[in-house]
Amino acid sequence: MSTDKLGGTFTLPGTDITLHRMGYGAMQLAGPHVFGPPKDRAACVAVLREAIAAGVDHIDTSDYYGPHVTNQIIKEALHPYPKNLTIVTKVGGRRGDDASWLPANSPDELRQAVHDNLRNLSLDVLDVVNFRAWGFGEKPGEDSIAQQITVLAELQQKGLIRHIGVSHVSPKQLEEAQAIVPIVGVQNLYNLAIRHDDKFIDDLAANGIAYVPYFPLGGFTPLQSSTLNEVAASLNATPMQVALAWLLHRAPNVLLIPGTSSIGHLHENLAAAELQLSPEALDKLNSIAVAA
Repeated sequence: MSTDKLGGTFTLPGTDITLHRMGYGAMQLAGPHVFGPPKDRAACVAVLREAIAAGVDHIDTSDYYGPHVTNQIIKEALHPYPKNLTIVTKVGGRRGDDASWLPANSPDELRQAVHDNLRNLSLDVLDVVNFRAWGFGEKPGEDSIAQQITVLAELQQKGLIRHIGVSHVSPKQLEEAQAIVPIVGVQNLYNLAIRHDDKFIDDLAANGIAYVPYFPLGGFTPLQSSTLNEVAASLNATPMQVALAWLLHRAPNVLLIPGTSSIGHLHENLAAAELQLSPEALDKLNSIAVAA
């Protein structure tokens, strides 16, 4: 696949990092429920190498996937890393022994998480670190994140982090973070059906800040799914491809990180960047949110 077909490019604000808009998310490289080792580690290594060969130049990961598993597989598959590869990781969470997802956002926990990422990825500096503000449900909370962003800014000043982003945040929390350090991207829940961030995306686009939606295909009612399936059938594409193509169409600052441990599924995801959506198809897809 030609790398100029990966959805075009976007430059992270205030950086020299220009990325293809279609990237890769490493979450599914871990075992079931993102916990423990995968059933087929060799397949995970192979899909990472295939992603790079196909032109993918940014990978989203976290050391609490597994925990530690995905970063160790990324290191095995790709180290020494290609010069144009940007690895984006998240801190702010941890896994319980029962596979539960727990906050880990004290200063000491954040510092430890950064060092864990550095060790498991075998890096001297992390390209981008997202602070994952905790909270449950679709919408972020409004708790202050100043302490956590200050810790990451201090680690940036020490040369351990190049750039800082945020995840699962509100516009108010982003504003608070930006008063402390430049923020290059926001990673929030967003898809065809769950569109609380519509205005947020537009505001970020106006300011040149990247927006990375997670859970790109989910939260649909049966009626909404039937609309998506109808559009997909008319385009001879899969529903996932259509959902990804719609996200790329949504705004120029949207970057995608679909994940998979299958090479075949990887190529299906990347091909979504070449899918053309007609005005009629877009009208049908946009109606999904209206019906929500």
